[in-house]
Amino acid sequence: MQVVKPGKILINNEWCESQSGKRFDVINPATELKLTDVAEGDAADIARAVKAARQAFESGPWKTMSARERGRILNRVALLLDKHKEEIAELETLNNGKPIHETRNADLPLSIETFEYYGGLADKIHGDTIPVNGNFFNYTLREPAGVVGQIIPWNFPLLMAAWKLGPALATGCTVVLKPAEQTPLTALRLGEILLEAGLPAGVVNIVPGFGPTAGAALVTHPEVDKIAFTGSTEVGKTVMQLASSHLKRVSLELGGKAPNIVFADSDIDAAVNGAMRGIFFNQGEVCCAGSRLFLEERIHDEFLSKLKTRVEKMVVGNPLDPQTQMGAQVSEEQFRKILGYVEKGKKEGAKVVTGGSPAQATGYFVKPTILEGVNNEMTVAREEIFGPVVCAIPFKNHDHLVHQANDTVYGLSAGIWTRDIGKAHRLAKEIKAGTIWVNCYNCFDAASPFGGFKQSGFGRELGKYALELYTQVKSVWVSLD
Repeated sequence: MQVVKPGKILINNEWCESQSGKRFDVINPATELKLTDVAEGDAADIARAVKAARQAFESGPWKTMSARERGRILNRVALLLDKHKEEIAELETLNNGKPIHETRNADLPLSIETFEYYGGLADKIHGDTIPVNGNFFNYTLREPAGVVGQIIPWNFPLLMAAWKLGPALATGCTVVLKPAEQTPLTALRLGEILLEAGLPAGVVNIVPGFGPTAGAALVTHPEVDKIAFTGSTEVGKTVMQLASSHLKRVSLELGGKAPNIVFADSDIDAAVNGAMRGIFFNQGEVCCAGSRLFLEERIHDEFLSKLKTRVEKMVVGNPLDPQTQMGAQVSEEQFRKILGYVEKGKKEGAKVVTGGSPAQATGYFVKPTILEGVNNEMTVAREEIFGPVVCAIPFKNHDHLVHQANDTVYGLSAGIWTRDIGKAHRLAKEIKAGTIWVNCYNCFDAASPFGGFKQSGFGRELGKYALELYTQVKSVWVSLD
């Protein structure tokens, strides 16, 4: 196991301590022991980082660099991530608690692909010519939004940094990135890779710290043009309120309470596999987790029996063991929150089919949990648990299902399991969510957009759609008279 070095702040391509001199501990959630400590940034450090990003945007070489050269830098980042993927995968697992087979086979490959995708897209961002009335030549320019503040969550620390940095850098923006205080380590390692790839000074600045100090300072800083935030809906609302003081552009990727819908005509075994991926991947700490499992009544008992058998065979334990299927929750706070929701569910009438308790005496491990007897009005069906807890809800018919599936403040994703492709397409149109998976779950690609309806946020990450978040359109009229 690697020795984790202490972390610093990255400002203007230089590693430095915080101005206050404060540091905070970073914990390994699988052992509850300290991994290292990291410089604690606050408003003063954010101000320095924003100043560096503003200078890099207005007068640095980033402004005059060709789009193709920006793309080459992004491709070098991808190559360096690939070169160091084993080390970085282990670092992510140590800091976050997720199984090493997930960081190796999901987080790292998707992060690399994201930088590759935007490296290839960088020189293909352009405007249009428009046939307007009159003797005019009209065209549009798509220009970078400016200095961007990016706040990323703790559940996919490296991947969320890639999702945000890729399109921002491809469009020519400069960035101040604030990683989650629980999981700053891979963001800081990514900072080293950005420097090695040749990113000019001030283009990306990384300030670890806490939300009320560093995060709030970033959102309210008058020289930040746009905020991109991924996290809880509750905090997203605060971000939006704070950003309104300067009318900043905001994009939000927030919580979810996804319906994962299984019809009687589906391939039951495939749907069981999908339900497993939908809720137990990354310990359930996934905004698009299939946490509401809607089962057609006539297969309800058969499905839960098969799911229970599979769940009770899951290997929960040391995240560094390649055989481990589910690791530790990210923090003691999250661990206790999840167990608290299980207790609340039981009080409201839900029954624990399996799990519902700590998996080990040490570390923040929760047994994979199935709740049955759940109705859509219970707290466990309304609120985002963000853990390995799935709520089984029976449904009678199509109309009954659609009403329940959409009866939530969230709208991030949904799963549909059926052999009737016509029914699948009809239901995909009726579900109010940004991503619909049919006979699959948790599928992602750098080219395909991701984002939410309703209180799951707005704006789309990934694909060409993410360029909208980091550019603004200018219309130019030229008289030909």
